[in-house]
Amino acid sequence: MMTSGLVLTMTLAAGGAYAADKIPDNIAAAVTDPGRPANDTARDADRKPGESLTFAGVKTGGNVVDFVPGGGYFTRILSKAVGPKGHVTALSLPGSPDKYVAPSQAIAADPAYSNVTAAVQNVGDLPAGSVDLFWTAQNYHDLHNVTDADVAALDKAIFVALKPGGTFLVIDHADAAGTGFKDTNTLHRIDVEAVKKEVENAGFVLAAQSDLLKNPTDPHTVVVFDPSIRGKTDQFMLKFEKPKK
Repeated sequence: MMTSGLVLTMTLAAGGAYAADKIPDNIAAAVTDPGRPANDTARDADRKPGESLTFAGVKTGGNVVDFVPGGGYFTRILSKAVGPKGHVTALSLPGSPDKYVAPSQAIAADPAYSNVTAAVQNVGDLPAGSVDLFWTAQNYHDLHNVTDADVAALDKAIFVALKPGGTFLVIDHADAAGTGFKDTNTLHRIDVEAVKKEVENAGFVLAAQSDLLKNPTDPHTVVVFDPSIRGKTDQFMLKFEKPKK
């Protein structure tokens, strides 16, 4: 955790702070696992999973929540990175369409991922102080698109679920500065500064911010599904921590 309000900003370009030879063995093995689907590995160049998990500090034996896991891209990698003594909960919110829940259920049913549980439940139902890492990628903005959702309360529930010193890792599509939450449903983008403020209000401390997934050529004016930018959007990565005391 950083002190005196200072935040560590890491520029993780090729050959930067997390070059391939600096990625821990457990994470490197998870990324190169031959059991990963070809559709997943084809996305690695853009999503940089090894560097991302290294930035988050994923450790063997950790208890991780993959929040809104989608197709399970990160669920599989997290499973192998924490190993058999660790655990991954692929957590979907109640009311999530079956098509978004089914992939994580299939992963949990696969003996190769026996340390994965697919759960459909509220974050507040997680045992307090039980989670080492709460991970969410490319979907924090969608929390603002759920009717009657109380994102501030959800962030506080995540805070409670984490162990002291635990990490909340947020990756999402960047919107233009000053836009706040206005484009979460139209462009599926969100203003990084709005996310920082909202999460910090729940008691978290912003420990580090990474430019690993930054794309300065993204105009921030088109929906993230547009063929001109899909898979290559400008993204931010924020590492929040629950204070140890």
